[in-house]
Amino acid sequence: MDIFERIKKERGPIGKHQSILEGDFAFPKFTGKISNRVSFKEKVLINWSYNNYLGLANSEEVRNIDSYASSRWGITYPMGSRMMTGDTYLHDTFENNMASFLKMENALVLNFGYQGMFSIIDCLLKSTDVVISDEQCHACTIDGIRLHKGSRLVFKHNNIESLEEKIKEAKQIISKTKGGILVVTEGVFSMSGTKGKLKEICALKKIYNFRLLVDDAHGFGVAGLEGNGSVCEANLENEVDLYFTTFTKSMASFGAIIAGKKEIINYFKYNLRSQIFSKSLPMSIVYGLNERLKIIMKSNDKREKLFKITNLLQNGLKEKGFLSHTLNTCITPIYFNIELNHVLKLQRELVYDFGIYCSVIIYPVVPKDVVIFRLTSTSLHSNKDVTHTLQSFDKVFKKYIK
Repeated sequence: MDIFERIKKERGPIGKHQSILEGDFAFPKFTGKISNRVSFKEKVLINWSYNNYLGLANSEEVRNIDSYASSRWGITYPMGSRMMTGDTYLHDTFENNMASFLKMENALVLNFGYQGMFSIIDCLLKSTDVVISDEQCHACTIDGIRLHKGSRLVFKHNNIESLEEKIKEAKQIISKTKGGILVVTEGVFSMSGTKGKLKEICALKKIYNFRLLVDDAHGFGVAGLEGNGSVCEANLENEVDLYFTTFTKSMASFGAIIAGKKEIINYFKYNLRSQIFSKSLPMSIVYGLNERLKIIMKSNDKREKLFKITNLLQNGLKEKGFLSHTLNTCITPIYFNIELNHVLKLQRELVYDFGIYCSVIIYPVVPKDVVIFRLTSTSLHSNKDVTHTLQSFDKVFKKYIK
């Protein structure tokens, strides 16, 4: 069959819903400031869909930082890939500051999170190696693993017994291939809002020989005494082999970082294809990242406010029966076992009648037959936002959930 003819018939798992999703639930066009409110189709809504955890995205301090950096360097400097002509002392300074903050030996700044993780896995593994990942790992991990020409195993979410079974299976495989084992998990899982069982996984490292890569995109800036992430929060910086995070959440910017032992980071420096074949991250962005890091380090008040709001929201949802389990992260999923069209009717009513927007998540972001509302708290949300949200949920949900 002709490729384009096939595409016309097979729209994809999300694309097949385009007619009912687009404009409201997919590709919504928000206007106004990045805050706890958004303007959407001439309405002002309480917004629970930004990962702007610490509220930095539109703060005056950050806007001034970015304005200064843009006026000094523009968005082009430096030209070329970092290996060739795009390296600067500011890139080095930021990497050193991040390594110190994360309590790791060395770090390498990356242009993007998705491509970064994708390329890290590809760079690390040979066909003789086995990679084992949590079933809830982000798409960037899944797609990186798809490139792997060796064995790929998946363990049940946060299930240490399942992981140990997969490690034993991997041991059998590498006894023949003479390769190694990489385990990939997350500090905070972006859809379920659960924390990865980092201590339990590190305990297995004392029994079995494997390397551990942690994606902490949703933990960095939030977890830890200074916001230095889930690994430092658990005092595991000497046991986790590689730490990865992006700067699109708490840092409200671009890029990502991979941190670990110096010799491994140096290997990435000269072999990570997403970096050596891409233009260097602009100086204005790197300057902004370095200044944002200083803000993160002194943002305990913002983290305290963030968790107060999160606890207020999650406790209220549990009291009303919309949340069945306790979470200790800023991501709050509400699971539905009703048809998608009913969830979208519910969401539309929340938007247009009650002024609330939160993301509807469907397959393949979550497993088939699972639909969730994902609410993401920020330090900008107020007690009034929570109260209105809970009251609105109570009124609307009863119409659709028996």
